[in-house]
Amino acid sequence: MGCCEVKNEESESCHASSGKKRDYVFLGVLTLGVSFYLGHILNTYVIQSSAHITHLFHRFFELFNTMSWGIALGIVFVGLLGRVPREYVVSILGRPGSKIGLLRATLAGLLLDLCSHGILMVGMKLYERGASLGQTMAFLIASPWNSISLTIILISLIGLKWTLLFIFLSGVIAIISGIIFDSFEKRGVLPKNPNKVEIPEDFKIVDNLKKDLKGFEFSFKEVASILNDGLKDSKMIIKWVLFGALLSSVINVFVDQGLFEQYFGPSLLGLFSTLVVTTILEVCSEGATPLAADLMNRASAPGNSFTFLMAGVSTDYTEILSLKETTRSWKIAFFLPLITVPQVLLIGLILNGTI
Repeated sequence: MGCCEVKNEESESCHASSGKKRDYVFLGVLTLGVSFYLGHILNTYVIQSSAHITHLFHRFFELFNTMSWGIALGIVFVGLLGRVPREYVVSILGRPGSKIGLLRATLAGLLLDLCSHGILMVGMKLYERGASLGQTMAFLIASPWNSISLTIILISLIGLKWTLLFIFLSGVIAIISGIIFDSFEKRGVLPKNPNKVEIPEDFKIVDNLKKDLKGFEFSFKEVASILNDGLKDSKMIIKWVLFGALLSSVINVFVDQGLFEQYFGPSLLGLFSTLVVTTILEVCSEGATPLAADLMNRASAPGNSFTFLMAGVSTDYTEILSLKETTRSWKIAFFLPLITVPQVLLIGLILNGTI
């Protein structure tokens, strides 16, 4: 079967079932999101609302615009991944449960130039295409703020030395967490990936790719089909991203930002305050980068800066809810913060010089 012809059977059945069952949460956040976005436009050019409402609409408008390119790229990647046979995904990432597989998944996360929400879409699709639980987690943990564009921005904000150290430490946490997740999966502590694929020992990706690409013709119809499938498969992620953006907008407007800034020093209180805030505040990787730099430069707290970048990956409710829906396991979803947050806090304490 050609790589551009493959359809994930589970995905198709999911689409079929989702067409029969109305998702009221998605419809609700979509309606609110559109209302807030249009509300900002109307508030700017037509009518003036109260200060709080104006700020609320403006916050959502800015946040959505910041996330939109990452969501769009994520939809494209997901659509393309849906066309790739599982054997190819497993072959590229390495066999599930292997150390080389975890290393490849971590490197893929470090190198892929997408924001956190785009990475989440791709990560969930990798799981559906046969990546192990450990590979999926390593990919997600290593990815969100390590894109090329954000790395360059971070270098300009906190310097090359700290940026390289942060990247290295995030990779270490990703690999350690991946090993733990794979170990728990093998021992039956966590459910196994039902999408796991066994590939033949003699499977050669280059030879098979040449064979599959023969006769493939580019067409706008195929592009439209890829985008359509990507949008369908990303619906669940988009739902929680919109939910997070709406909640973040409300918090940003009605909770005094000054209260946060008082408690972000390089101390135990500052570190745990950072953890609490980054858990509550849904900030995409683009938004997290300058905030993390501010913690480094103004509060002189490199550990808090690292924690702000990394803990958001582990405690992000969009990610936890998406993991639950994709893996159909609350246990897997909650093990993400349970395994990663202690590592992040330990490194944060060391970087702050607290221990």
